[in-house]
Amino acid sequence: MKKLILLLVVLVVALLLVKQENMTYRQSILKAIYPLIMLPGKLFGSAKAIQKNTANKLPALSIYDLELELNNGTKIRMDQFKGKKILLANTASDCGYTGQYEALEQLHKQYGSKLVVIGFPANDFKDQEKKDDAAIAEFCKVNYGVSFLLAKKSSVVKGNDQNPLFAWLSHAEQNGWCNQEPVWNFSKYLVNETGVLTHFFAQTVSPLDAAVIDQIQ
Repeated sequence: MKKLILLLVVLVVALLLVKQENMTYRQSILKAIYPLIMLPGKLFGSAKAIQKNTANKLPALSIYDLELELNNGTKIRMDQFKGKKILLANTASDCGYTGQYEALEQLHKQYGSKLVVIGFPANDFKDQEKKDDAAIAEFCKVNYGVSFLLAKKSSVVKGNDQNPLFAWLSHAEQNGWCNQEPVWNFSKYLVNETGVLTHFFAQTVSPLDAAVIDQIQ
C-alpha cells in the first residue's frame, strides 16, 4: 500500500510539472491515475456493481420509438440500430472515470460491426462536465480519440429534464425491469439486438471488463 501511495504522489507531482496539451492539470492527473482508480474493481470483482435482466423481461415501450439527439444537434431514430447491441454511457470530462472514454472507443473499434456505443455528456455529478457540446467533442477527439457517437449534453438523472433515452433506461415501467438511474459518471447500460435492456454496469466496471465483453461477443 505504501508503494502504491508513493507512486500516486510521484505521478501527481510529475503532472503538475508537465501538463498534457488540451487538458487542465486536473484532467491530466485524473488520466494518469485512472488505472489506480479502477484497481479496486479489478481486485474485488464487479458482481455487486452489475444488474441483470435475469427474467428476460421485455420493455413496455420500445427503445426504437425514441430519438437520439447528437452532439451537433442532428436527431436520428434509434430504430436504425436494430440488429446491433447498444451500449449507452453517461460521460464527463473532469471525472476520475474519464479514462473510460478510451475503453469505450476500443469497444467501438473492435466490435463496431455488432455494437453501437453512445456517450451522453452530462453535468449531473459535481459539475464535472461544464463544457459546451463543441468543446466536449473536441476534448474527446483530441485526448481520447473518440469516434463513437456522442449525444447532445443533457441531464441523465431522474427528473423533469432527464434525457428521454435515460428515462427509458431507468424506469421499469418503460424498459420492463430496471429502475436504476446512473450512480455516477460512466454508468453503462446494455441493450441487445432486439431492443431489450439486459444489463446495468456501474462506473466501477470498466467497459473492457470481462463481464461486459462476454455480453458483447
